[in-house]
Amino acid sequence: MEVCLTIEVRSTEIDVMGHVNNAKYLEYMEWGREEWYNQVKLPFDEFTEMGIGTVTVSIHIQYRKEATLGEKLTIKTRPLRCGKSSFVFFQEIHNEKGEVVADAEVINVTIDLGNRKSKPLPDVLRRYFD
Repeated sequence: MEVCLTIEVRSTEIDVMGHVNNAKYLEYMEWGREEWYNQVKLPFDEFTEMGIGTVTVSIHIQYRKEATLGEKLTIKTRPLRCGKSSFVFFQEIHNEKGEVVADAEVINVTIDLGNRKSKPLPDVLRRYFD
């Protein structure tokens, strides 16, 4: 299931080059993943109740075009694949012209909140990746 979130670039997200700072794209993608969890009815408190946390362990991001103040950007998030305790999202950020501004593969791992070690994906999450 692909989920889209539209945002507007704010002045606090612009760097000295006059475009969105590279670190902000990671934050935008985090917002997109949070929206994905909410849309599939798996908010973070559901994981906490199961004693599970999700942690990002790797992000491979490609910056394709600059984004500037006031632009509306759409963050698209979709499940890509999963392993025993890991799962990967593919994310793209598009500008108003439909051009890809950035894209990334984001690897996450489910962990046991008690011992902080990896734990198999719960079925309620796995079903979106199979």
